[in-house]
Amino acid sequence: YGTPTHVNWWLGLACLIGTVLFHFGGNLISDYFDFKTGVDRSDNTGQRLLVDGVFPAKTFLIYGLTLLSIGSVLGIVITIYSSIYVLLIGVLGLMLTLLYSKLKYNALGDLCVFIIFGILECIGTCFAMLNQFNLSALLNTIPVGLLVVSILHANNTRDSEFDQRANIKTLAMKMGLKASKIYYAILVLGAYLINLLLIIIDDSGEISQLALLTMGMACKNIDMMFKCEQASDIAALDGRSAKLVLYFSLALITSLLLTPFIS
Repeated sequence: YGTPTHVNWWLGLACLIGTVLFHFGGNLISDYFDFKTGVDRSDNTGQRLLVDGVFPAKTFLIYGLTLLSIGSVLGIVITIYSSIYVLLIGVLGLMLTLLYSKLKYNALGDLCVFIIFGILECIGTCFAMLNQFNLSALLNTIPVGLLVVSILHANNTRDSEFDQRANIKTLAMKMGLKASKIYYAILVLGAYLINLLLIIIDDSGEISQLALLTMGMACKNIDMMFKCEQASDIAALDGRSAKLVLYFSLALITSLLLTPFIS
């Protein structure tokens, strides 16, 4: 609400570290449950460390919980130096992270990922760095959240056959291949449409259009999805979608950092 008078970059860095810890920990715990429930097997395209016996499953679980614990302690420290809202947001994020596998197995994984990456991380960091909510920051992170969901959807579309065998229900399974293709395009194109609308609304100069330079990569990903006839056709799409998130995010960050100096 209004223009912040002080920005605490150190707490912002702490939020970044905490986010990475939560992300890594959540992934390890998700891999643990995927292995234990039979989602990841020797004949599918999931991670291989547990399937091939490189690590015992319990190691993944303990390591994941340890990272979440460290991230939680860091969140408490951030709260002490900022706002109680950081703690409340962190607790919600922790709950969603721990429940992610359960939610994913019941077609709620996409929503969970969007809430975490498209909303919670942003507003939590805003309260830490600015000690207030910032609507502009939230709006700018929504496109990134949509693109992150596209990674999960590409993965779930590819693995639909294996997920069905494991008796779980992802959104991609419920939709079917044809609707999944359309949904993927909506996620990716929706991110660019929102980004474009924000540029028009903010009228912040040409530099804010840097993220749009990744549109070519986005179109190639959509083309791969629409041309697929079987899961193996999009084996690399989740990785390509992740690369798109990286480039889009770097371009967006560069835009936001440079705009004040050239406007």
